[in-house]
Amino acid sequence: MFQGDSIASQEAPAAGQTVATGRGHQLTPREVLSWLPSGATPEQQDSMIQKYIKPAKIHWSNRPDTLHLPGHPVGKSYRDFSLPQYYRESFFSRDSLFHPELSGGRLGVAGDPVPYTIAGDNLITSLLLGCFFLGAIALAQSRRFIARQAKNFFFVQRSATTELTETSSELHFQLFLVFQTCLLFALGWFFYTQTYVASTFIIDHYKIIGIFTGIIATYFLVKLILYSFTGWVFFDKKKNVQWLKSILFLFSMEGLFLFPVIMLQAYINLPLRSVLIYGVFVVLIVKLLTLYKLYLIFFHRKGQILQIFLYFCALELMPLGVLVEALALVDNYLKINF
Repeated sequence: MFQGDSIASQEAPAAGQTVATGRGHQLTPREVLSWLPSGATPEQQDSMIQKYIKPAKIHWSNRPDTLHLPGHPVGKSYRDFSLPQYYRESFFSRDSLFHPELSGGRLGVAGDPVPYTIAGDNLITSLLLGCFFLGAIALAQSRRFIARQAKNFFFVQRSATTELTETSSELHFQLFLVFQTCLLFALGWFFYTQTYVASTFIIDHYKIIGIFTGIIATYFLVKLILYSFTGWVFFDKKKNVQWLKSILFLFSMEGLFLFPVIMLQAYINLPLRSVLIYGVFVVLIVKLLTLYKLYLIFFHRKGQILQIFLYFCALELMPLGVLVEALALVDNYLKINF
């Protein structure tokens, strides 16, 4: 009355097939699935495959390799881990064509690299912007200090005049301006070097700018030491203090006047020739003001014209010439000669 299960009617292979399997014949999935009716579900097919097909251990061939050249020894197997590295790796083992996971490099012809510019340097840009904002804040807080320094610069203080000492914040502001001046002179010399001397160096640009800044800071420190020593030998303490304050003020203002032209050259590509002319003009004005201040403080008496020029040449012009020669010598050592 009930229809019999079609799978049950063919649930096992023929006796001859079972005997053949016992003799070592490995059944194929096609042979196993042929025992099922045409309407068998995937679950039924999977059950038959798992029942009659068992995974067997792979036995590699132990026969000698006969594919080598006549007269040459038999090649080594790459599965032999006791062999050296150069046996197991061929010339093309790291080629991207054989290993898709390895980078294949650039396709096509490489173009010319983009030249280095200050405008594209995030570190120098951040440093210049920091100098701008810190300088603006300091100027807003210390404008009275600058006005007092400028007023005292063009007048000779009498011996009985009481001098006002600088506060700690005003002293820190002046030291910040001195550092800014050293950095701006270093950037200006770097622009000159990159345009007229060389564009490639043996070290990166940060170290070059840092070396220039250190040399200029050393020049200013040595000049202060020389002024202090000569003032201690030939003049009194009060005049020496007046002169040191004046030279700090001049060097600080020199950086303030250089800041706009350095920013214009870095970000608007102002012609370097105009930058150099402006920089030389600022340095010349500062040297003339230095000569004027030397006359007011030390040599305002009659008959001391020769002494003031000797003092000015020995402590202003000679250190400046040594500074330029030192920077040129560093350029010669750091540039790459092709």
